[in-house]
Amino acid sequence: MPFFIAEVSSNHHGDLQRCFQFIDKAAEMGCDAVKFQLFKIDQLFSPEVLSASEQHRQRRQWELPLSFLPALAERCQQQRIQFSCTPFYLQAVEQLQPYVDFYKIASYELLWDELLLACAETGKPVLLSTGMATLDEVKHAVDLFANKRQQLSLLHCVSGYPAPIEQCNLAAIQTLRDACGCPVGWSDHSVSPAVLQRAVHRWGAEIVEFHLDLDTQGDEYAAGHCWLPEQIAPLIRDIRSAFTADGSARKEPAPIEQADRDWRADPQDGLRPLRHIRKTFGRG
Repeated sequence: MPFFIAEVSSNHHGDLQRCFQFIDKAAEMGCDAVKFQLFKIDQLFSPEVLSASEQHRQRRQWELPLSFLPALAERCQQQRIQFSCTPFYLQAVEQLQPYVDFYKIASYELLWDELLLACAETGKPVLLSTGMATLDEVKHAVDLFANKRQQLSLLHCVSGYPAPIEQCNLAAIQTLRDACGCPVGWSDHSVSPAVLQRAVHRWGAEIVEFHLDLDTQGDEYAAGHCWLPEQIAPLIRDIRSAFTADGSARKEPAPIEQADRDWRADPQDGLRPLRHIRKTFGRG
């Protein structure tokens, strides 16, 4: 049964009440966790980029206020859903530690050993996205956890916004599992029900992360990689309900079949029902 994570990313508008709405909606949909991002634009992009790009400077409006963290963690506890956040600068790891149930490291930070080690040293579970990475780069990151590998899970990811279905390469989930010995899931940017179903039911994704927006008004929605609640909620239910169909693996009549067993073709004459039923049939 996969662990579902609703990724709020930068769709919260810096509004605490809207953040609460994301948490409440994720819990209502049956998600196991909700994830935010903690970054400061001045520590995310180089001075050269910020000096030359007004578009990047404007992303300061997307920052999650540090003051929100205690309230977000409390709301998640109230809703019985795990709280996670992605640290994008080193001090963020320490700032998040009292509040998060697990850390998520973004694909763009996979090469930053110092950040990975800082998360590992907290002793908390760590989820690492692997978009854009080669297998050697992922294995290097995994090796940083050394004896703490039990706290690490990987997410196969395609860092396209949105990611074309034909480029999702879901078979890499098994490649990562075999090579790294970690639980592996899928971080979705495809917004495709078929991709999520395939990731879980064919490739055994143990975690599914997806970007969520509430109402098409989030800052990232227009890019095309965010799900709306009415799109993803029934899919979560469908994926989970499918697991109940697996059963015991014993080949035996199901309870719903019992009444029809006697209505099979009799081996002596090939007619239905079995002969012992015919003797009393229609006698009330």
